[in-house]
Amino acid sequence: MSENIDDKAPRQGAGRYVLALLPLVVFAGIALTAGKMLYDQDFNGKNIADIPSALIGTKAPTLALAPLGGSQTPALTTDAISGKLTLVNVFASWCIPCRDEHPILKELAKDQRLTIVGINYKDREENALRFLGELGNPYSAIGIDPDGKAAIDWGVYGIPESYLVAADGTILYKKVGPFDEQSLEQGLFPAIEKALAGG
Repeated sequence: MSENIDDKAPRQGAGRYVLALLPLVVFAGIALTAGKMLYDQDFNGKNIADIPSALIGTKAPTLALAPLGGSQTPALTTDAISGKLTLVNVFASWCIPCRDEHPILKELAKDQRLTIVGINYKDREENALRFLGELGNPYSAIGIDPDGKAAIDWGVYGIPESYLVAADGTILYKKVGPFDEQSLEQGLFPAIEKALAGG
């Protein structure tokens, strides 16, 4: 009789262990599925990058963001983008695609026709400073957005995200996700040319 009881005890303990792990396994499955959808930027069967922004053709939201502490770069305000063709880039140090995109932004910063400014999204200032110190700073102005309010005003889906803003403050073009050669050639560069041609 004692052998039967001893045999059952380990099995009951193992059963409890499996039951305790079950919610964790279910949660992990849901998290992996959600993560894949976000990674693929899938939204109701559409790529988020293909969803047009309601802000295209409208005036850019007001900018009055505090500067990145410890940086010599000016704060991002509406005055910083007024009167010039500007690329507003939303970035963060914790964003891996932002890191991948950064060399492209550094090259774009050499284009005299364009000003690049940054909104540092939900980041720690010391991490943002380290990020820019390591990769370089393409921005002529940076504003911090620690609570994401500015990003909401701009209709940000996920970062990185960039907006081409005309000299008069009209949003002309939006790119969700990091720039690559294809998106530059087929999206941003034609939008810049059109803006400069007055179209």
